[in-house]
Amino acid sequence: MAEPICLRPPLDEKTARSLRAGGQRVSISGPVLTGRDAAHKRLYDLLQAGEELPVSIEGEIIYFVGPTPARPGKVIGSAGPTTSSRMDAYSPALLAAGLRGMIGKGYRGEKVRQALKKFGAVHLAAGGGLGALLGSKITHSEVLAYEDLGPEAIRRFIVKDFPAIVAYDAHGGSIYDR
Repeated sequence: MAEPICLRPPLDEKTARSLRAGGQRVSISGPVLTGRDAAHKRLYDLLQAGEELPVSIEGEIIYFVGPTPARPGKVIGSAGPTTSSRMDAYSPALLAAGLRGMIGKGYRGEKVRQALKKFGAVHLAAGGGLGALLGSKITHSEVLAYEDLGPEAIRRFIVKDFPAIVAYDAHGGSIYDR
């Protein structure tokens, strides 16, 4: 099996377009944003109103996660992915605003797949049920926006060797179409 491709966010369009769905593995080291349904809706609403976002998403990867609290001596608790389709209504607008990648689990709708192609972005899958392992790959966590959302606030994680696979690429490919 081939070694994973090392990704160091932020990503540019060329890097995102170089990735291919179908089992290509990646290892992410560097900053990753987090957010789930409520945070995505707030970002979407701001974009629709023509207002500035509370965080820059240009070139960023966002991880669909609501981590559990950290145990003593740990940065974060379990940090497994949530179902990606829950963000489908918001993802095309975020991709149009410069988001370059997403991490979650499960299927994405046709509008998201078309937006990935149009804007040169990628959707990565992290293993569901691996929350403790994935949490161990997070070396730093800080809340950037929407602290009132608790675990679903927008955070910046610093990750090291965070494992994922390319689920949907910028060419219309999908691991789920196999």
